[in-house]
Amino acid sequence: MFRAFCLFIFRITGWATDKNTPSEIKRCIVIAAPHTSNWDFWYAMAFFAIYRLNIRYTIKKEWMQFPFSLITKPLGGIAIDRSPRKENEGRISHTEAMIDLFKDEKELIVLITPEGTRSKQEHWKTGFYHIAKAAGVPVCLGYIDYKNKIAGIAKTIYPTDMEKDMKEIMTFYKTKHGKFPEKFSADVNYE
Repeated sequence: MFRAFCLFIFRITGWATDKNTPSEIKRCIVIAAPHTSNWDFWYAMAFFAIYRLNIRYTIKKEWMQFPFSLITKPLGGIAIDRSPRKENEGRISHTEAMIDLFKDEKELIVLITPEGTRSKQEHWKTGFYHIAKAAGVPVCLGYIDYKNKIAGIAKTIYPTDMEKDMKEIMTFYKTKHGKFPEKFSADVNYE
């Protein structure tokens, strides 16, 4: 029912889905960019529903407790636990916690916004790349292009050489348009 509703919304608003979206996505990191508006989340959720993709996103474990869990769980939230692995050790990094998620799950698709904010950022957070490489999963390039009214996952990159891969990622995103284009920048370190 929700999928049919999303298809209807896309159709009446003139949006389309990228026909190149891989059909069998089971374990990967999906980049969500450009991220310039709160509307991005809703278009992304509609796209994922249309393609029947069980997309998850990470959130602090406190946000997965009642009453917040009433919203965060149905929307795909997955708790990040950064507690020390052993007594007398410091907290683990967000990146390490996400790598651990992939160790525990046979099927896991995690959505990440490497810009980290809806404001213009010329330097992206690269944790998504390190997570994918360490977990042995690909990075899928998800996007919402407001100018062309299309949403999708158009490309899959298997991390090998960070410099080369990041340049390929930035080349791809330079052609995408956020709702507020002035708030978006590809990472200038990889142009």
